[in-house]
Amino acid sequence: MPRPRKWRKVCCLPDSDRFGPLNASVNTDHIIMTVEEYEAIRLIDLEGFTQEECAGQMNIARTTVQGIYSEARKKLAESIVNGKVLRIEGGNYKLCEGRLPSCKGRGCHRQRSGEDLCRW
Repeated sequence: MPRPRKWRKVCCLPDSDRFGPLNASVNTDHIIMTVEEYEAIRLIDLEGFTQEECAGQMNIARTTVQGIYSEARKKLAESIVNGKVLRIEGGNYKLCEGRLPSCKGRGCHRQRSGEDLCRW
């Protein structure tokens, strides 16, 4: 029996869940990026986290982050190069509702006034 999948902590969902060429037809092929792939791209490429810091933030192993990040970059490249619509949806994640001490002020955009806990 396989191990149960570990939930990946995600600090925020994207404001937009669909990206692609402006001239895309309705029948254009879609590429599906999971929410945890989006989070890895956000943390590493936008926030400047190392893969190790990203792993700590998402509460998973660094090797898992490496695989998620690699898949996300392939999907981004395919979308840009082949003009396909990129949709962000699904995955194995739980949304962080608060703020963890491990966030260190970076990456976690969900904040409750006066609280320093992540309730996921």
